[in-house]
Amino acid sequence: MNRIWMTGFRSFELGIMGTKDPKKVVIDFALKKVLQQLIADDADWLITGGQLGIEQWSIDAALNLEDQDQKLKVALMTPFNNFGKQWNEANQAKLSQLKAAVDYTAPVSQLDYSDPSQLKNYQRFMLEHTDQAVFFYDDSAEESKARFDYLAAKQFAVDHDYPIRLIDFDRLQDFADELEFR
Repeated sequence: MNRIWMTGFRSFELGIMGTKDPKKVVIDFALKKVLQQLIADDADWLITGGQLGIEQWSIDAALNLEDQDQKLKVALMTPFNNFGKQWNEANQAKLSQLKAAVDYTAPVSQLDYSDPSQLKNYQRFMLEHTDQAVFFYDDSAEESKARFDYLAAKQFAVDHDYPIRLIDFDRLQDFADELEFR
């Protein structure tokens, strides 16, 4: 089994507020290409969270690939019970729609949010239940919440065979160039 943790920037960190944003078009293209490569490399599962941004977009991309007879299963894992309940109605609806569409979904903690240790436990769960990670993240974005997951994965990889693939701003520019010349 080859299970992939995919995560990265939140939509607001990239300044993407709508589906027509040119940055979102590039990211959707990049996600599709990365997922196709992972499938070619025998990935069985995409395991990600429900955060707005790369996590939700990666689920959409994987589900669209599934429509094309790809054999990638998708799990949506949240750090705690009632994740997203503070979001606006549209974002809550999108999360519910994704949960209904994936092959598996569950919270890592059965409790509602109570303290930051749940987020650390979530990181540990994701690292221990996946075989590699793909981060849409750039080191220059120190304010990104994805930074914490990336650093945890790098630390985990010191003692484990845990490949980490980084899709940084330069790589996203490569995808933008490829998309432009299609």
